[in-house]
Formats: sequence, structure tokens, C-alpha cells
Amino acid sequence: MKLQEIKAIAKENGVKAGNLKKAELIRAIQRAEGNFDCFGTATACICDQMNCLWREDCLRASN
Repeated sequence: MKLQEIKAIAKENGVKAGNLKKAELIRAIQRAEGNFDCFGTATACICDQMNCLWREDCLRASN
């Protein structure tokens, strides 16, 4: 997902993007949504969150 799209989602969730890096911003969105702030932390590309909006980018970031 492109950074502009992520910033729009952040704004919808009341998260200020500021100078946050992509991973930091996504984790802030996850916290604001009441979810685990786990973006990019999957070990060996194992993740049980099948319906996560960030799953594809997350697994790529975890490699």
C-alpha cells in the first residue's frame, strides 16, 4: 500500500502521520483501531491474522 493511502487511513482514525515512517504509522493505526501493533514483526512469515488490511505489506516487511 502506498504511503498516501496509509496517511488517509491514519487521518480517518485520528492518527497524526507527522514524520512517522511507514511501519511506525501502520502500528499507530493498528493501536488506534484497538488491534495488536504487530506490523512487520512476523517471524518466518507466520501470521494468523488472515483478514488484516496490512497482511501483504507486513509479510513483505518481515522478510
